[in-house]
Amino acid sequence: MSRMPLLLSFLLATGLGATPPKPAASPKATVPKGNCAVCGMYVANFPDWAAVVTFRDGGQAWFDGPKDLFTYLLDLKRYAPKRAAGDIASIQVKDYYALKATDARKASFVLGSDIMGPMGKELVPFGTEAGARDFLKDHHGKKVLGFAEINLGTLKDLE
Repeated sequence: MSRMPLLLSFLLATGLGATPPKPAASPKATVPKGNCAVCGMYVANFPDWAAVVTFRDGGQAWFDGPKDLFTYLLDLKRYAPKRAAGDIASIQVKDYYALKATDARKASFVLGSDIMGPMGKELVPFGTEAGARDFLKDHHGKKVLGFAEINLGTLKDLE
């Protein structure tokens, strides 16, 4: 018996010659290749911080972090002159600990922590206020804010 059939038999018997299974989708896989709608950074490089606005027509605007998301939302006429707030279907951020998309309008954000985002100081998002409060204590945050509490002054505090 030649070596080739013996090697082939071994590979088939052990499964080493089989096609490996496809890996499970990672958070990075859900972030499209493209640039932040505010600063131009490559969003896929920061999948744990990525945020997205989805419009009713299916269009999307992606961001490398919540700070740029709010910069966009608070000056929509500048960044998306053909869009209005009523065109927005959903706004999602990624919970800092769970790394799962969460509705930004229901999220809690920690301001002033010792954790830096892609562009420095960042609003750190959480799906629950309890998660945000725990993080605030552990990471020396200043305060927990709801979506509607974030304004241009809040963004100034992140400069």
